[in-house]
Order: sequence, then structure tokens, then C-alpha cells
Amino acid sequence: MAKSLIIVFIVVSQLSFAQNPYPQDYFRNPLDVTLVLSGTFAELRSNHFHSGLDIKTQQREGLKVYTAAAGYISRIKISHWGYGKALYITHPNGYTTVYAHLQKFAPKIEAYIKKLQYEKESYEIEVFPKITELLVDTDEVIAYSGNTGGSGGPHLHFEIRDNKERPINPMLFGIDVKDSKRPMILGIYAYPIGQDSHVNNINEKTKLRIVPTNDGDYTTEAIDAFGKIGFGVVTYDQQDLAANKNGVSNIQAFYNGNKNFEIDFKRFSFSETKHLNRLIDYAHFKEEKSRIQKLFVEKNNPLSMYNNVVDDGYIIAEDSTASVYKLRVSDYKGNDTWVTIPISGKKSNTIKSKPRKTTQHFVYADQSNVLEKDNISVYIPSNTFYDDFFIDFDAKNDTLTLHESTVPAQKNFTISFDISRYQEKDKDKLFIARKIGYKDFVTYSSTKRKGNILSSSTKTLGTYTLSTDVDSPKIRPINFQDGKWLSKYRYLKMKITDDVSGIKNYRATINGKWILMEYDYKKNSLIYDFNDNIISETKNNLKIIVTDNVGNSSTFEATFFRK
Repeated sequence: MAKSLIIVFIVVSQLSFAQNPYPQDYFRNPLDVTLVLSGTFAELRSNHFHSGLDIKTQQREGLKVYTAAAGYISRIKISHWGYGKALYITHPNGYTTVYAHLQKFAPKIEAYIKKLQYEKESYEIEVFPKITELLVDTDEVIAYSGNTGGSGGPHLHFEIRDNKERPINPMLFGIDVKDSKRPMILGIYAYPIGQDSHVNNINEKTKLRIVPTNDGDYTTEAIDAFGKIGFGVVTYDQQDLAANKNGVSNIQAFYNGNKNFEIDFKRFSFSETKHLNRLIDYAHFKEEKSRIQKLFVEKNNPLSMYNNVVDDGYIIAEDSTASVYKLRVSDYKGNDTWVTIPISGKKSNTIKSKPRKTTQHFVYADQSNVLEKDNISVYIPSNTFYDDFFIDFDAKNDTLTLHESTVPAQKNFTISFDISRYQEKDKDKLFIARKIGYKDFVTYSSTKRKGNILSSSTKTLGTYTLSTDVDSPKIRPINFQDGKWLSKYRYLKMKITDDVSGIKNYRATINGKWILMEYDYKKNSLIYDFNDNIISETKNNLKIIVTDNVGNSSTFEATFFRK
């Protein structure tokens, strides 16, 4: 089987993209349950597009995960965060499938990766097996579904990527989901562009009143408009077997019968996914927790999903004219919803507009910027932000006010604090924290120290301060006590917490030998599997050291017995 599959890889991979780019009936549902989704491809998430399908696992873990097609395991990654436990399978047709948030791998894969984890003495690991090491056949069980990493509940995250590592909607490959429901429209907004443009005598974003029609579509109130106008929509889709509010597949706009905008969510690259924040009204999302998708393309927007865009999607409403703007929102199965916006061109001489806020500091998007006051400085590289803007900057009593988190950044900027005035014994306990919420809760911002300078690299504007952590992490056993016999136990379970700067790392040994303990940050748990067969003695000494992000550490020691 191994030799024949390798030959197929060599031959077929050379032909794969000369044929239909989306082969049908090649990939199967990776689970043996009806396909029900909690998340759809390219739906809008925080700072990125969703890169696959989130398949429901009946609210439980441990379902068998099958190869979507034959191939070889080309990558295994285990992380506390993100995808958790993830497998990547490369197939002879050039595509790669991804399976994430797994509970555990199939025995041969589990043995392969655990050997490497013990060699590296690390739970987190990333490896790229050779083509001959882990070949997998069609319908082979490769793993079991779980809830590891950044998962918010049990499910399988499943992707299909092309040979350029670009995620593609798996439904384009014939993977089917029952969906007869039309997308829902929650809001329509109009955006006057420039000082002379207006909608209903207002020179700022305006929410339009939408009215359902008898045929299931929508219309808005007729608007008076003049000048350059853009529109935005709040929308979602639902499938037949789930109540989840998921993303749509395609949005088109027509002005007086001519298409002037389209965005098709069938494929994207990881290098562009962060620019979701340019597609949506980011400030509106941060303030209202609702994502308006802008139906126009602003400068510095490199998204590749746009098609048939005329005049960047804007329309020009002229005085004493009547026109119609129509919007079509579709899901993958072709269910669509239309919105009609009647426009009466009418120039007004009494425009209401919100005063533009100005500050002492102005950021030019295409230039690097340095802001300094007292012991605090901020370095902003060129092209960190999409637009020029007045930035609110102030520093007082080790607290930095750096605007509000309503402006999206496309790359990191650096915040630095000079801590030379602190006593030497206190410097190691300092870290940079961001204040969040109305109670100014402080959360650790990844901090580095070089001499008397603490720095943090971040994409989030807001309020930052110096904070101190003098408390060591807490460690306690969950399912055993010191001196207990554990012969009938499969797992050794611990709980670790740190209330200030957070857990940075941990190390566990039994009788001086490193043991693999899986860390679940959502449950604050460490779990060791006795089936790893590290223990060969009756009396065993367990030692766990946990360190937080400023270097405080705690040590837990206990003795247990096992036959």
C-alpha cells in the first residue's frame, strides 16, 4: 500500500490542478454522523475569517474521526491554544485536509507523537512527518473528536486547503449540509463619504429602517441622499438542523440594475485573513458587538474575495434623480434574500454632522510614528493602521492612554515603559497590563525586559499600565492525596492557577523522570496518563513546578504508590 500510494502522489499531484480545481465525491464527511454545523466557512470571527467547517459532535467528545481521503500525515501540531491537537493530511490530488480540537489521535499516531514529546520533554510540539512515515487509507480512523485548544465546546474543526495553503470552502467539494433557509437581514446602513455627502440630511453613518415584504425579502424606507454613498449590511444564515447564526456565502449589490459589488467567501489566504477588520465597520463592532459588512472597498484593503467591483462599490446620488440600490445575500445552497433601497437624489443645504474629534497627536498611516511622554513611549511602524487619524495619547502615573480599541491595526506596535526609578528587587515582578471593561480589570500583555525597559508588542489600542505580580501560582491535586495508592487509576489530575500574570510554563516529573502532563487552560487542569508506562516502581515521588509570566514559581511534591 505504501509504495503504490507514493507513486500515486508523484503522478497525480502533477495533474491535479490541470483538471477541475474542486473535485466532487473525493472527500468524505470526516465523521459518521449527520453533518450539522456550528460554524461555516469564512464566517466573520474576531480578527479573522473562519477557515473551515465546525462540525457538531452531539455535544460530546470521543467520536471517531476518519480520513476524508487517503494520503499521508504531513503535519501534527499540539498547542495549549488555537487548534489544540491538530492533524494535517496531504492527499495525492494536491489538497490538504485539517482536523482540529481533537481529543486524542489513533494509536499509531499517538505513539508516534508521544515518543517525540518525551524526547523533547514538551507537551506543545509541531512536527512534519515524511511521506513514508504515517500513510493513512480511505476511511481510516485517525483521531477522536474533542474540545482542545481554543475551542468553545466539543466539535470537529475541518478544513480543505489547496497546495498554496489557502483554505477553501469544503462544501465546494461536494460535502453537503441540509439548508433550505434564506439568510436573515438584521440591519442596513448608509455611509456618506466626504463632507458634502449626506443621507436624510445627515453626514454620518445612518441606520435604515428595514421592512419585510410578503415574498420574504426586504425593502428599506426611501432615503434622500446626495453625493458619494456606501452601504453596509448585518446578516447571518442558518442551516436546517441547527440554530446557530452562521456566515453567508456571497453578497452582491446592484445600482440601477447594474452590478457594482460582489464578495464571494469561497477561498482566502491566511496572509489576508486579518483584513476582515477592513471589511467590517470595526468601531461599530467594538461598541455594539455587531458586525456590519461594508459593501464598498476602502483604500489599503487587500482582500482577494471581491469581484465585479465598480467605483469601489460606492454610488453617486445626484440631485433631482431617482435610483434603486439592491442587495442580494446568498448562502452556499443558493438560498438568497434581496433588499431594495429606493433613493431620491436631493441636495440639502442644512446637513447635520458630528464634529470631528481632534487631539494633539496625529498618526500618518504610511509613516512610522513615535509618541513619548515621561517614562512611556509608543513606536508605531509604517502601515500599522489603515487610515490617518487623530490619536488620543497621554501618560500619567505609569498609565498609558492610547486611544480606544475602536481602530483596527494590521500589524503590531510596541509600548515601552522605563522602570529605572523602581527598586531593583521590584523590577522582576513588573509587567505591562491592559485595562479592560468598566472595572479596569488588568490582563497580562506579553512583556519583555531589556535592562530598565519593559516592552510589549500588541495590535490593540486602549489603556495600559504597569502592574505587579508577587504571588506564586497555586497547585493542588484533584483526584488523589499524598501517600495514596493509585493502582486502579488511569489518570493523575492536578489543578493549576495564577490570578495575576497567568501561567507561563510547567514541568512535572515522577522519580526524576519527565512526564507528559496535558494542560487545559479552560479547566486549569494538568492530566497525566499512567498508560504512558513511565512508572516502574511501587513508591513514586511526584514533583510539579509551575511558573507564571513574571517568574514566580511554585513547587508541589507528593508520594503515591502503584503496582
